[in-house]
Amino acid sequence: MLSIAVIGAGRIGRIHARNIALHPRARLAGVSDTDSQAASSLAESCGAGAIPLEEAFKADAVLIGSPTPTHADYIERAAAAGCAVFCEKPIDLSIARVRDCLAVVERAGTPLMVGFNRRFDPSFASLRRRLSAGEIGNLELLTITSRDPAPPPASYVAQSGGLFRDMMIHDLDMARFLLGEEPVELYAAASALVDKAIGEAGDVDTAVVTLKTASGKLCQISNSRRATYGYDQRIEAHGSEGLLRAGNMTSTTVEAAGRNGFTTEPALPFFLERYDAAYRAELDAFVAAVLDGTPAGPGGEDGLRALILADAATESARSGRPVSL
Repeated sequence: MLSIAVIGAGRIGRIHARNIALHPRARLAGVSDTDSQAASSLAESCGAGAIPLEEAFKADAVLIGSPTPTHADYIERAAAAGCAVFCEKPIDLSIARVRDCLAVVERAGTPLMVGFNRRFDPSFASLRRRLSAGEIGNLELLTITSRDPAPPPASYVAQSGGLFRDMMIHDLDMARFLLGEEPVELYAAASALVDKAIGEAGDVDTAVVTLKTASGKLCQISNSRRATYGYDQRIEAHGSEGLLRAGNMTSTTVEAAGRNGFTTEPALPFFLERYDAAYRAELDAFVAAVLDGTPAGPGGEDGLRALILADAATESARSGRPVSL
């Protein structure tokens, strides 16, 4: 059994703590949070206890779901203690700080996995396997759509690092995951169309990014902080011999038909429901990496490369010019 301490009792910490408590090869060693009441409530609901931060680094592994500014520091503390680390994205908002952190991890030789959970979504993972197997020939055009049901509060936006680092970073990682080669050029266009407060905070809520690889493959990513019909998560891969497409998920597959045509239920409301299976599969991969020595991916280098793309998108959107990578 792998003992895992969770740092952070917020929304993402609750997901991970409950999955750890139910995992057949893991044990929840405790929950740590600056809000002791939140830590106690979550830990007790999972059959564990709240623990001080220093106790978390005595477990076999730590799962970091605390605010972004703490991530790199906690990763380094865990590495120094010999703990395996699972950290939610991003490692940090500074590329230089991420590089320094990864150097510490490399010297310690401890496993590090970064929480790009969409790689583990059953539909997206199947699309990638079939794409890699050559089912649609050579990939030529990749389209990734990601739209939130509603914008976050301005207070969150102000400390999030911006749409590209906070929201689109998942899609930029998926682009790397599916393209099979690194992008060499990026162009971004963005606006604040959904919420005036987001624009006043210096961020955007609507964006399109185009990526190009050395061989000429193209990827277009579309993001919006508003989708009135639910959490919009779709991927389409177009190749020389066909197309692969993964669509939205609904709570049931029931359709109704009448004089106005066919109707379905709305897309699932948000990431907690949409990626429920992905979070469990992600934990499976982390536990196997630590206990069985399988590759711990996506790793720190994936986190770094996604952040580099997010920074390039931020620069391109501000300048109105493409960025060479």
